[in-house]
Amino acid sequence: MRDEFDYCIIGGGIVGFSTAYLLSQKFPKSKIILLEKESNICKHQTGRNSGVIHSGIYYKPGSQKALNCRSGKKSLEKFCLDNDINFEICGKVIVATNHQETPRLQALYERGVSNGVECELISKSRLLEIEPYANGVEAIHVKECGIINYTDVCQKFSDLFRQLNGSIYFNFLVKKIKKIKNNKVLVSSDSNHIICNKVINCAGLYSDDIARLSGGKKKFKIIPFKGEYFKLKKDSQHLCKNLIYPTPNPQFPFLGVHFTRGLDRSVECGPNAVLAFGKEAYGKLDFNLAETFSSITFPGFLKMASKHWRMGLEEMYRSYNKKAFVKALKRLVPEIDCKDIVPFPSGIRAQALDSSGNLIDDFVIDSSNYIVNVYNAPSPAATSCLSIAKTIISKI
Repeated sequence: MRDEFDYCIIGGGIVGFSTAYLLSQKFPKSKIILLEKESNICKHQTGRNSGVIHSGIYYKPGSQKALNCRSGKKSLEKFCLDNDINFEICGKVIVATNHQETPRLQALYERGVSNGVECELISKSRLLEIEPYANGVEAIHVKECGIINYTDVCQKFSDLFRQLNGSIYFNFLVKKIKKIKNNKVLVSSDSNHIICNKVINCAGLYSDDIARLSGGKKKFKIIPFKGEYFKLKKDSQHLCKNLIYPTPNPQFPFLGVHFTRGLDRSVECGPNAVLAFGKEAYGKLDFNLAETFSSITFPGFLKMASKHWRMGLEEMYRSYNKKAFVKALKRLVPEIDCKDIVPFPSGIRAQALDSSGNLIDDFVIDSSNYIVNVYNAPSPAATSCLSIAKTIISKI
């Protein structure tokens, strides 16, 4: 196989497919291909997230996350309405479990207001009207937060892309990207090749590897963080009506364990955030030696670990001790117990880290010569996917 295309997109998650869909709309006469190393779509981050339509309350005003989340949310909801994709705007509460957390909650509320989020500070009594089993002295009610199945969204992008004459090659693991004559680019797996004019790297957990194949010089490395979940048993689902989140710790990029209702009424509990021993090491015993060695020997990881080792140990302890995990959940819902939850599949988040040990908080999308690299697109990338896709296309 040695077909020629105008644009080649690497990665079959929601960012890759939303980009393929919008690109095929913008350039209907162009030949566009999406390459995916798996045999189907959404095998990793897109298919393993908690399905929240984020409001944009958490992100620094003016940041790429804030701007893309706000515009992307509107675009996503319109896309779903136009294409009969089920979603629900159910709202969520972010709670301060003690008075020491209330200044942080107030600051978060002010950030939400700055970002244009529909939210309000509420009292304990109002919190209990919304979530009768939640624990909090004060809370933010984020009315416009919602839930969705992102695999359904991605499948629709895929279907529409095909209808617009887009091509999808599955089982295509990119091993080489090389500039050839006439300003063309050769993209190769072990057994197949395609030739294109432009490459768009939406490879998620492997975006840094793809960037290096193309000669990218950004000093970022993707460090995989595993998020482990439990699920409430059916007779315990009454403990959470919609979404219950803690007040986040600004010193740590993850939101802390929380409760998330799905469209099917099930309730996920989690995730924690532990170093994954491989970019696709979802099980507790899964281990990829080469990828783990690459992570822990990266200078930035060693610097990060020296700053956050205590929190990392706490997260690891919760990973192997169900009672410790439940103790963290009890801060939000005191009535929950070990008997109320059962294990649920884990996910792995692609988190970019620089050589100084800083976790990259914002989206990072860069272009050079023939390639656009999506270096960092963690949550709320799924909510923001259509806005991110427009940003990518603007850089081509």
